[in-house]
Amino acid sequence: MRTVLSAALAAAFITLPTTLAGAASLQVSPVSVEIPAPGASAVLKLRNEGTTPVNAQVRVFRWRQVNGEDKLDPTDDVVASPPLVSLAPKSDYTVRLVRVTKQPLEKGETYRLLVDELPDFKQQRNGAVTLVLRYSIPIFFYSLDAAEAKLAWSVEQRSGRIFVSATNQGDRHVRISTLKLRKGDGTTISFSNGLTGYVLGRSGMRWSASSSVNRIGADGSVVISAQGDHGPINATASMQSIR
Repeated sequence: MRTVLSAALAAAFITLPTTLAGAASLQVSPVSVEIPAPGASAVLKLRNEGTTPVNAQVRVFRWRQVNGEDKLDPTDDVVASPPLVSLAPKSDYTVRLVRVTKQPLEKGETYRLLVDELPDFKQQRNGAVTLVLRYSIPIFFYSLDAAEAKLAWSVEQRSGRIFVSATNQGDRHVRISTLKLRKGDGTTISFSNGLTGYVLGRSGMRWSASSSVNRIGADGSVVISAQGDHGPINATASMQSIR
């Protein structure tokens, strides 16, 4: 029985030494796009490093954060052309991304470009496993007067888990990695060793880590540390226990 494994390789969640994401046959660059006003378009390069043809689907979704979670919504405000791509072995293909809506750009708009490798069932044999790749590329449109990001942090403990929330009071996004909490006694809770995620403008995100009340303590102040786009992030917050 044929098995298709779908691997979501979100470019925002991969740390790589180059601008090409991953070592798979299908590669995409760049892995993040920021378009300042009055710009309304950008180009991305798709490359097939394999020895057989690759077909890919390209779609754009509006990216929001609601109740501390990422949400992707269908949109016609930004389009990718062409939406379907066929790449010969060892070849490149240029995809154009265009903001087509006539609505004026406010402070900022955020999207994600999903590039899905389409499985070629003709090349599968019985019992074969096909790895289907997905790249998720963050796209940011900003006005020239968009306010810089400004984060406010909160920490709570509930049902044996620690939750860290960051609210962005600015217009621009923040890319957060290696998020950690530290108590006064040196106890540390790590949320990720690499990229933790993004906090979009005028939005909030929440991350969780398993913990124990005996390890982290029920209340008190904690130190928050992380790496941001422009350097280290350091903050303090009071631990709130919710039962």
